[in-house]
Amino acid sequence: MRGTEQPKVSVIGLGYIGLPTAAIIARAGMQVIGTDVSQHVVDTINRGEIHIEEVDLDGLVQGVVARGLLKASLDVAPADVFVIAVPTPFLKDGQHTPDISYVLEATRSVAKVLKAGDAIILESTSPVGTTEAMRDLLSELRTDLAMPGLTSGTPDVSISYCPERVLPGRILEELTHNDRSIGGITPRCARKALAFYKRFVRGTCVTTDSRSAEMTKLVENAFRDVNIAFANELSMVADSMGMDVWEVIRLANRHPRVNILQPGPGVGGHCIAVDPWFIVHGAPELTPLIRNAREVNDAKIHHVIARASELVEAHPSMGVACLGLAFKANIDDFRESPARLVAASLARKFGEQIHIVEPYAAELPREFDGTGAVGIDIDTALEDCGILIVLVDHDVFKSVPLAERADKLVYDTRGIWPDQPKNP
Repeated sequence: MRGTEQPKVSVIGLGYIGLPTAAIIARAGMQVIGTDVSQHVVDTINRGEIHIEEVDLDGLVQGVVARGLLKASLDVAPADVFVIAVPTPFLKDGQHTPDISYVLEATRSVAKVLKAGDAIILESTSPVGTTEAMRDLLSELRTDLAMPGLTSGTPDVSISYCPERVLPGRILEELTHNDRSIGGITPRCARKALAFYKRFVRGTCVTTDSRSAEMTKLVENAFRDVNIAFANELSMVADSMGMDVWEVIRLANRHPRVNILQPGPGVGGHCIAVDPWFIVHGAPELTPLIRNAREVNDAKIHHVIARASELVEAHPSMGVACLGLAFKANIDDFRESPARLVAASLARKFGEQIHIVEPYAAELPREFDGTGAVGIDIDTALEDCGILIVLVDHDVFKSVPLAERADKLVYDTRGIWPDQPKNP
């Protein structure tokens, strides 16, 4: 990969981050082979179609597949640059322990086809030290290749960490325009990764070491989680005192140096609800604030369930519409969604009285099976349900005028209807 020569790229993991990343790299003119463990995902992409919902992604994938720049496969193929974008969930130990087994398995796949001169870049959000663990595994599997940081001479391959910073619904734009922190095992690794990202990223690319880049990604999401926790804790205090938290926040934010975020039913998604625990796991005795913020945001979910249950129990003959299941507005991503947990808890408790309105879901998730809850659209909810529980601020919900909901009992966890009459 020298000068203006376009490298061949392998993207491992074709989910919410991997597929948009592969498509953008292909759009820049590079030959991309994407790898996924799902035959359905591979077949869908090779037809020029997509298996996830993201603005403008369908047209982009269709175009790069048609031009022969993007192909999908079950197997990792030889390439010049390997980009790993696989999940990093928790172990099922109840301790929020990071599970990097998917990263290490992807690393094993890369090791089989790795050659001198290649670059490996980890994009998965990972605990500090994961990039080095990946390097150490490669060193064990490929003793014929000198690894960065483990040789006194020039290493044969380059290994770096470069996390994404994206907002669902704006992923293509943000992958292109947001700044990037590129952390190399060595400065030489970082420079090689920098040259690669400059081919398709317009934002500023800043180089650092791999551990700092790993920590930066975790810190960004922990910062947001702590600030959301303040808003959610404030909302529970306001509930206990009979105050309108939205009014309090609106007035407090008139202070020139105050910017309180908006509360909700909790925190969801695979980033903010997960990443802070990676910091806590790495330094459990030094992170009481980050741990408490996570616990506050989780407690808000149970607070919402309790308040919603009280409202439903007080009106047992009324139909109840839970508005939204996604973890944020206008997307089809339900990972770690507090709305989904609230709605499922209510469905298990109240059965057929509960109706689910989720415009971004073709069918309800399986935890609703056997509960009696059914999916309906917003118009049916407004006609048939006397109680509306707002869990997601989808645009279609925001557009409902007061005239269509004035006679409803509303529990609005997102503050989308400030003109709604207060419940008696």
